[in-house]
Amino acid sequence: MIRRIRESDVEAVVQLVYDLAEYEKALDECHLTEAQLREALFCEHPALFGHVAEVDGRVVGMALWFLNFSTWGGVHGIYLEDLYVHPDQRGDGLGKALLAELAAECVRRGYTRLQWWVLNWNEPSIGFYRSLGAVPMDEWTVMRLSDQALKELGHPQG
Repeated sequence: MIRRIRESDVEAVVQLVYDLAEYEKALDECHLTEAQLREALFCEHPALFGHVAEVDGRVVGMALWFLNFSTWGGVHGIYLEDLYVHPDQRGDGLGKALLAELAAECVRRGYTRLQWWVLNWNEPSIGFYRSLGAVPMDEWTVMRLSDQALKELGHPQG
């Protein structure tokens, strides 16, 4: 079953985020707490949303997302921050079902795109996404400003 995330799912979803970070060989970079995720998802005006895949009462997959906006198209879209299905549940269509629910959310709301990043070395996922009709945006380079560089730009000296 695919459904919207509930507060009672937060502990399981945080564990799935850590499992994803380990899979992506970046566990030391993951610092998410249950309190942070609960606040982000269930505050008065949330900017983060989520769906879970549930099998036999157990949360085994998740999709965390937020809205983006196309200035050229003039409409919102969904940016998928994290998609993860527990390894023992893969191959049963849960990843596809989570993505299909996000696509349906886009269609219902008149959003024109669903997008996400995938690591270049993650060939199984790239193949899966291509099989759904997703196309890589190879002509774009992702840029990030964080840590000390972000602080320096945000608070210039002098």
